Amino acid sequence: MQRRRKMTTNSRRRLTSASVLALTMLSLTATRALAVPAFAVQTGQPCEACHVGGFGPQLTPFGRDFKMHGYTTRAVKFNVPLSAMVVASYLNTSQSQNPPPAKDFAPNNNWAVDQVSLFLAGGIGSHFGGFVQNTYDGVAHAFHWDNLDLRAVTTTTVGSNDVLLGLSFNNAPTVQDSWNTTPAWGFPYTTSSLAPSPGSSPIIGSFAQTTIGLTAYALINKEIYIEGGAYGSPGSSFLIHAGSDPTSPGQIRGLAPYFRVAYQKNYGQWNYQVGAFVLAASIYPGNDHSTGTTDRYTDFGFDASYQRSLPQKSTVTANMRYTHEDERLSASQILGASQYSSNTLQDFRFDTSYYYQGKVGATLGVFHTWGSSDPLLYGANRSLKPDSTGLLFQIDGTPFGAGGSPFGPRFNVRVGVQYTVYTEFDGGANNYDGFGHNASDNNSVRVFTWLAY
Repeated sequence: MQRRRKMTTNSRRRLTSASVLALTMLSLTATRALAVPAFAVQTGQPCEACHVGGFGPQLTPFGRDFKMHGYTTRAVKFNVPLSAMVVASYLNTSQSQNPPPAKDFAPNNNWAVDQVSLFLAGGIGSHFGGFVQNTYDGVAHAFHWDNLDLRAVTTTTVGSNDVLLGLSFNNAPTVQDSWNTTPAWGFPYTTSSLAPSPGSSPIIGSFAQTTIGLTAYALINKEIYIEGGAYGSPGSSFLIHAGSDPTSPGQIRGLAPYFRVAYQKNYGQWNYQVGAFVLAASIYPGNDHSTGTTDRYTDFGFDASYQRSLPQKSTVTANMRYTHEDERLSASQILGASQYSSNTLQDFRFDTSYYYQGKVGATLGVFHTWGSSDPLLYGANRSLKPDSTGLLFQIDGTPFGAGGSPFGPRFNVRVGVQYTVYTEFDGGANNYDGFGHNASDNNSVRVFTWLAY
């Protein structure tokens, strides 16, 4: 799940104490890590066949093809379709966090089991497959449903064109995407909810695990990808029992349409992709229907990716995403959470990585979020703007991505170090909140271990 826009003091007053507690719990459950060894056993391929650097979730062309074909590729008659994953880390921030980042944790220098996940993942025949992920959050000390992607696929020919047709039933816009450019699978691929994070991001990433959607897609000649569908909000009771917060960001009125197009091309040792996506959603903010109206969000984005295979199983990759969000905040304005009925938010992400022999990798990521000012929506920011900018460096090692683990073909592990640098945080570089805090106070070092079996 993605980080959401922080609420102002006025908007907090309009939520019940129970809703505030639920929102706090949800904000501590967000991770994007994914590695499913059950797929490696099913395909008879080591993790590096599907994943850059021998570990998820960044996909190779083979991995993208496997996903778009509904996770159905099979080299063995039967395998146990279960996998497990554990992510643990140590986090240090430049300045101690006051109050502490979560209950039972210190203001700084925290060790945590970020998540423990269990997967049911595999293909049935040549037409059905998917994965279901359930997660225990070691920071919030709570269980919740996580990523879901169930597919039905078939192949046909139209004229001289080979066409793959598919349906995806999933619980997050872009979780079904096969490129590591959209919000569900963008870098960084593992994070800690104990780390300081900016308060604003496009809403398309905020619907993870709070929606249910069905999309249909076609892949023509393995190059042209077209997808369309819609998302709706399950009932509040269901989401609460599933460990998600029905008030954040709020209930979708009717259905939210989603469209995706992309073009990919393979040229032997290198490949590229360019694409676009759009999501339009009308929501009752905080699940509050009292105004009789909704907020309307339209997110439109462009993305691109590049991969090149080098000698000795080395790989260079690059991923980019730009998102523009138009906001029509009629309900929030009535509720006193927004000064203006119309705002914009923009977000840019870029990362590039190099993996040596598929075992040791280095990644540099750049992020920049900016938008129009609003005295109420961004009232906690001294500049009254949402702007945040920074860099993220990661070095990691994956010794068993090509196989050879002493614990069998299912076992894989990645260890790494992340360093996040903020030059701007929630609208400013210096004293961004009016209480003397600087953007650099939120710089963090994270050492993580990521196990999969």
